[in-house]
Amino acid sequence: MLYLIAQWLEFEGPANLVRYQTFRAGAVLLTALVIGLMIGPRFISMLRIRQGKGQPIREDGPKSHLSKRGTPTMGGLMILISLVVSMVLWMDLTSPFAWACLAVTLGFGLIGFLDDYDKVTKSSHKGVSGKVRLLAEFVVAGIASWLIVSEISTNLYVPFFSDRIVPLGPFYYVFAAVFIVGFGNAVNLTDGLDGLATMPVIVAAGTFAIICYLAGRVDYSQYLGIPYIPGAGELAILCAAIMGAGLAFLWFNAPPAAVFMGDTGSLALGGALGAIAVAAHHEIVLLLVGGLFVLETASVIIQVFWFKRTGKRIFRMAPIHHHFEQLGWAESTVVIRFWIISIVLALLGLATLKLR
Repeated sequence: MLYLIAQWLEFEGPANLVRYQTFRAGAVLLTALVIGLMIGPRFISMLRIRQGKGQPIREDGPKSHLSKRGTPTMGGLMILISLVVSMVLWMDLTSPFAWACLAVTLGFGLIGFLDDYDKVTKSSHKGVSGKVRLLAEFVVAGIASWLIVSEISTNLYVPFFSDRIVPLGPFYYVFAAVFIVGFGNAVNLTDGLDGLATMPVIVAAGTFAIICYLAGRVDYSQYLGIPYIPGAGELAILCAAIMGAGLAFLWFNAPPAAVFMGDTGSLALGGALGAIAVAAHHEIVLLLVGGLFVLETASVIIQVFWFKRTGKRIFRMAPIHHHFEQLGWAESTVVIRFWIISIVLALLGLATLKLR
């Protein structure tokens, strides 16, 4: 909205600052952060009153988690409110990329909200049927993929090589939808400890803020040998908004958490990162930057596959963060060490920009 106003003023005087994506990225981060911190206390109190017993805790999970009973969930609504309000204020409202990625964020957020609501009202950890949830996710991701791919090519770009591409043609639409759904659920699986998923999402969003800005600049993209995506720079605004909203939420989600983001937040943030990576043509790079989420998902797949084949478990408990808890690691130790891993992976992801 402010961008359109500045455009109407022909970017004269102070309005000229709004022209620059770097300025708006910083502004949207601070706006989302302030909104999240302001609404947080009252929002958490409202959730606590309305939910009563809070998020159901699995009886077969780590025993240390039983003390978390009564902690409210659906804190992802705080993230979505601060993110959307700040985006509407600072984004270029004519950007198809921004709207497509926001649609995934809100669509996945709604699916997660319905799942959380079902869990809370029925006092069960099962939630909405997995098949129904996946179907809804693919509908949202499919529509968003169609909107995004209509603005970009159908090539899959391989990092570390400047001219190496895999032309997927029409199959790219399917690939994009599967990628978005997969990453949304990967973040969802990681959200099992206080603050565990929040900081890696912030780190990944910060990394992709840089990538999207560079991909949207013809000079930088040519110099680095990365695909030039006209309009991708606007996604840096969304990445910055995710960072601001995530930092505000982390203030309340830091151990011991006063609120959980629930599927409302984890699905929305994971879907947003997946959609951003597709729009910026850096899908494989996101698998590296978000390698922690990939590891968590892989641990579940391996555990289920091996148990069905042999009746034995490879990990003491999956996802893998529970395995380390069962080994005797304190929850805060697991969280901080996983944060460190996410930062290292983000740096490796940024290194791919020049190693081509």
